[in-house]
Amino acid sequence: MPRKGRLDYPGAIHHVIGRGVGRGMIFNDEKDRSDFLGHFAGIIKDTKAACFAWALMDNHFHFLVRTGEMP
Repeated sequence: MPRKGRLDYPGAIHHVIGRGVGRGMIFNDEKDRSDFLGHFAGIIKDTKAACFAWALMDNHFHFLVRTGEMP
């Protein structure tokens, strides 16, 4: 069931979670993890956000981020 939209504003703190479909694998190896973090780092830089903590498991991930500039 989808969640309601979250309030977002510059400087908001969010715990971001992503999980594989049916709790399936989303990272098969270190290259997958590296590519994912590379894309994420680009987004953080482009939006001037901040990432305070992150964890990547085989079937899910967690980020603690502060919202940067709004589009």
